[in-house]
Formats: sequence, structure tokens, C-alpha cells
Amino acid sequence: MAIDKVTLEVLKNHCRAAAESMAFTLYRTAHSTFVKETEDFTTGLTTSDGETFATPVELGATWFVGLNYKTVIEMIDAYDEGDICMTNDPYSGHVCTHSPDMHVWKPVFHEGKIVCFVVGHIHNTDVGGAVPASISRTLSEVHQEGIRIPPAKVMRKGVFNQELIDVMLANVRMPEQNWGDLKAQIAAMNTGERRVHEMIGKFGIEVFREGIGDLLDYAEAQARAIVAELADGDYFFADYMDEDAADGFPCRLALTLRIRGETVELDFTGSDPQVESSINMPTGGQERHALLMVGLIYVLYSLDTRLFLNSGVCRVASSVLPEGTIVNPHFPAAVGLRTLSVQRLMGVIFGAFVQAAPDRLPSCPASGGPIMNVNTIDNRTGRRVVAAIGPITGGAGGDPWRDGAEGSGANSSFLKNTPVEINEAEVPIKIQRYGLTPDSGGPGKHRGGLALEMRFEAQAPNTKVTARNMDRSRFSSWGVLSGEAGSLSRFVLNPGTNRERNLGNIDFLSIDPGDVVHVGSGGAGGWGDPLERDPELVVQDVRRGFVSRGAAESRYGLVLGDGGYDKAATVRLRAERVAARLDGESFFDFGKGRTDFEVVWNHGNYDVLTELLAATPVHWRFFVKHRVFEAIDGIIAGAGAVDEPGQAKVKDDGSDVRACYQRVLKEFPQLRAAVEG
Repeated sequence: MAIDKVTLEVLKNHCRAAAESMAFTLYRTAHSTFVKETEDFTTGLTTSDGETFATPVELGATWFVGLNYKTVIEMIDAYDEGDICMTNDPYSGHVCTHSPDMHVWKPVFHEGKIVCFVVGHIHNTDVGGAVPASISRTLSEVHQEGIRIPPAKVMRKGVFNQELIDVMLANVRMPEQNWGDLKAQIAAMNTGERRVHEMIGKFGIEVFREGIGDLLDYAEAQARAIVAELADGDYFFADYMDEDAADGFPCRLALTLRIRGETVELDFTGSDPQVESSINMPTGGQERHALLMVGLIYVLYSLDTRLFLNSGVCRVASSVLPEGTIVNPHFPAAVGLRTLSVQRLMGVIFGAFVQAAPDRLPSCPASGGPIMNVNTIDNRTGRRVVAAIGPITGGAGGDPWRDGAEGSGANSSFLKNTPVEINEAEVPIKIQRYGLTPDSGGPGKHRGGLALEMRFEAQAPNTKVTARNMDRSRFSSWGVLSGEAGSLSRFVLNPGTNRERNLGNIDFLSIDPGDVVHVGSGGAGGWGDPLERDPELVVQDVRRGFVSRGAAESRYGLVLGDGGYDKAATVRLRAERVAARLDGESFFDFGKGRTDFEVVWNHGNYDVLTELLAATPVHWRFFVKHRVFEAIDGIIAGAGAVDEPGQAKVKDDGSDVRACYQRVLKEFPQLRAAVEG
């Protein structure tokens, strides 16, 4: 039956309201700080085949709009009314993407038949495993990342599966917290079920059944119209995480975006092999996997905020995911820190699309920052505390119209901060500073959003701190159209003392009373030439403490005066700076770390490395990559680093990379036999 547009619009709003109602139930009844304050959770409605047709927009995480539950729904043999299922296993259906994420789904019946599912997830602060909070860059197998529950019924016909619950709670550090959050999820599922029955009562079963399919088609049509406005072409972009393992080499994510009419292809060839750390992304090779679609959905929504957000949006896309790479790893690769790699992947997708629409899209956001977790003993009660004390995120990139949002923007803005008062009441720490970092936003005509920073002191001995997602200490967020890169991140123990220690990207440490930790995210990239920034905005930034007086002159060409700026002197200084430039406008500013790295590891050399690693057995690739990098470093060291600044003594045609690879084959006959056999 055909559904008229007015009825479909009303149904759309009811479906979204149902998802919002589920989210509100979960938000108000959850136990852990990371759910009830940070809001790392989702709720939604899916078709009987698992396609998400409605999600909230006011509460929770915005990453999983395109999540498809089909694989896990089909892993349950049969459903009865009152059943609720759950899983947190990243390799069972690839709906869950790391073990702290507990996904649940409940069938909704009408006259004995399933009409849809109500679904959702929360991020558990801890699910056991090798480290508190279950996630660390140092882990190499998913077995180390806590208990994994394949798709199973946690409720059968409305009755708890107590044996399953007991097994789960016996393997986590804060069982009462996990149990409380699970009950909140179940309450949210029941809320969603009631709302669906209310809609069926209002619209009738036929309108509801047809309407949810029409909502998916509607979002697809909107997405196709947005893509059709972009110029056809191939757009390449790559970016790096600082390390592929603890004390490792940079980890590359690469994308060739192909826009053809109303469709896009995301080809991730050129991305690094799966790694012996936890930054792998478990997509299962699914071409529209939710982790891959997040960046695409953000871009499309930025281009047209009228876009209705559901899985239909993803139908415009396909993906190429080489097996055994960081975007399609083999079991049992660790995946806990997929948060970090997905944030970087979003930036890669942004970087490809901004080339197609530079006048409509922003520069690089800070792309997240460390999510701080503390495991210690409460001095008042003697009870163990495992708590998230807040995401230390950075701002949004500057865009063609305005500055980026400060502190928490773009693809990390859904992570809400935990108030200082809550942290100090629930965790034995003393927060000395929590705020924005001056001079951290990339300079531009429209400045990048500032980074966040926190300084806190331990109040109990043997306090364990996990700083998951720590990165951007080497490779900055990039600027666009002469906008400059954002600042690097900081992680320092006991700053300003004789015990000061730069922690870099370490993500797990133990501290004692009196120890102080200072942590700050990187800043976002700027958009446009900073010498074209409105001087009054620079003065305002100086007054607010966002930009220092020195940076106002050195980065923006502004000559400050009493209470304002010297107009004539500023015009002269800016004209001198423009005249002194050796090059014209640059599209991207990647920052010094990446610029220096790519003197050696340019596009040509990395293409050859990718080709060679693709011909290497999966379980050898990480090892071989490291040996090749070490050999290239040896060439540089033996040659005295560089002939001239910016000129590496490594050939840029890939021949040195091939020679180093052959050297590795010669050293390890068993590898040569595997490659050549």
C-alpha cells in the first residue's frame, strides 16, 4: 500500500520519539558514570531483518546510525515474546566492535509475528581482562580484553537467564555496576516495545510495516541527492596513528574515495596490516559496516542537515576492505582501541571528501582524545572504585563559515564531560585544572577548536590510570586551504617538578598520593589563511585566553595595542608576511610531524610497501613491516639522515623499500618459502 507523505512524516517523528524515549529510560536508570554522565550508549529500532530505521538525536552516541543487527539476529535459533538477547563479542556477527560494548535486542511481536526489533548498547566501564577498563594499546589478543559473550538470551520469555548473568558478573571488576547498567538496558528495551505497540495502535499494522521500509528508502533518496551534488572523481587521503603498537612505528589508514553519480566507493587499499595491538577494527569485511559508515554519515549530514538518519543513508556506499588489514583483521586480533582507529578513520574520510567540497566542509577535528579511567580504593569506604573521569577531547575543525567548537566538537561531541564535582565525589582524586588549552586550535581564517586539558592528583595509593585513545603526540590534526594544523597532545606525570616524566602515548600507569597527572588532547585544524582572520576575532581570542599575545602576532600577523590592535601596523605586517611566502596557497597543512615522516615515507614508497605486504601471509605482515621500517631507518642513519633539509637519502621510487623487503626474505627462509610458494 502507498503511504502518503504527511502520514510518513508523522510516523517518522513517532519512530524517532520512540528511540528517544528508550534513550531517556536508559540515561535515567543507568548506574555507571560513563553511561549516565558521558552518555556512551545507543538505542534504536530495526526492521525484522535488522536495519536501523530510527535512532535518537538528543541523547547518546551518534556513531551507530548505520548499525545493522541482521547477523546477530540470525544467530539466535528462534524468538518468543519476552526474549531479550545480548552480546559483547566483536567476532560474533561483528555488531559489537569491542568487548566493553554490550549490545541487546528484543523482538516486538504483533499477532504472533515479529514486526521489528528494539535494540541498543552501552559501553561498560569494565568487562574484566588484563587491565582495568579492559582496553589498552598493549594488548594483542581479544582474549585479553575481558569476557566475551556470543549472542545469547539474557531473558527467556520474560525470565532472566541467571546462569549467563552469573558468569558475566563473576568476570568483571565492578559487578554491581555492570548489573545495574544491564537492568537499565532491559528497561529501555521494554520502553521501546511499548512505544512500538502504541504506534501500531495509532497507525495500524500495515502502515507501520510499510512505513518503516519507506523511511529507509526516504533516507537513501536524500543521501543519493547529496552525493549527486559532488563532483565525480577519485580522491585519495591518508593519515596516521602515532604507533601501531607500544613503542611501534606509525600506523597508516588510507582511502581512495570514488564518487560516481549518486554513489560512493570507499577503497581502503593502502591501509596497514592488522597490528599486534588493540587498534584493529573488526568489520568482518562487511562493506557497509557501522564503523566505516560513521565518517560518511557525518559528512552527508554536514552537507545537508535535513538528512534523516537511519541505515538507508548507507545504501549509497560500498567498500573495499583488504583482508588481514587494520580495517578487516583476522581473529583473534585485539580490537579494544578501535575507538582511536575509527576516529582517525573518520578524519581520513573527512580529508577525502573535503577535496570534493572544500567550500562546504571543515578541516580536521581533533578526532577525540584520551578517555580517562581510574581504578583505586575509596578512602572513606574501603571499596574498590573503577570509574571513567571524563573524555579529554579536542574541538571541531574550522569550517568555511565559523571557528570550530571548543573543547568537544565534531566526531567526539557526543561524549559529554563528567562534572568535576561528580569526579571528586565518586573517585579519590583532586582535580587541579579542567579547561581549554591556549594556542591549541589550528590558526586559520576560521580557527580550529581548542583542546581540553585536565590536571588531577591521586588521593589513594596504587591508583591505576588508563588513558585509552591517547594519540596525536606526533601527527597533528590537519588544516585546510592554508589553515594550519592543530596542536599536539600532552601527557605528563608530575609536571614542573624534578620527577616530571613525559608519558607520550602510554595508556596505563600506576600513581600514588601526591602524584599529579596532566593530560591534554590535541587541537583541531584551522580553515583558511590565518592572515585573513578578522582582527577583532583575534583580539577577542586574546582577551578570552584562547590565543596568547605572542601567537596573535606570530601566527595571525596582529600587532596588539592598548585594549585592541594597531590597524596600520597590522596591515603592514600581514602584507610583509604574504610577500615573504615562498609558495602559494596550500590545500592541506599536516604539521611538522607528518611532513617530516613523509619526506621518507611518501606516497610512492608506501604504495610499494602496501604491495609487498599484500603478497605476504597475514600472520607475517606486522613483523615484516617493522623489519622494513627498521631497515629504512638504518639507511637514513648510515647516510647521515639527509643531504639537505627535507631531502631524505632514501629513494622515493620504492626501490629502497623493495631492497629492504628482499633483505627480510633472505634473513627468514621460512618467510621466503611462504611468499614464493
